[in-house]
Amino acid sequence: MEINIPSVKAEVEAVFEEYETALVGNDVATLDRLFLDAPTTIRYGGGENLYGYGEIAAFRSARSDSNLQRRLERTVITTYGTDFATAATLFYRDTAPGKVGRQMQTWMRTADGWKVVAAHVSVIAE
Repeated sequence: MEINIPSVKAEVEAVFEEYETALVGNDVATLDRLFLDAPTTIRYGGGENLYGYGEIAAFRSARSDSNLQRRLERTVITTYGTDFATAATLFYRDTAPGKVGRQMQTWMRTADGWKVVAAHVSVIAE
């Protein structure tokens, strides 16, 4: 299996950037589109454990749209073959001094494009 095929990595980097733009802009439709619509899709958040696309979509639609801006550091995107990837990043918010957020996503290529199939978000002390 080839790791980090340049063209595949570029695709995942682009969709990761699309996700980040949608996240800080609270573009719920795009966020929903980028998660796999399946009962097996999981998102563990800072205060919630979401099982299945329905729970994730419900969380997104109810989430506050304030204080979403953040800056990313140490983003690592790794592709495995042509259809599977992981993305890991640290994030910082001015509204949470002394804290560092951690985000990991598992991406899978589908007939409808790249989709998140698993995600984890947590915040710890720096």
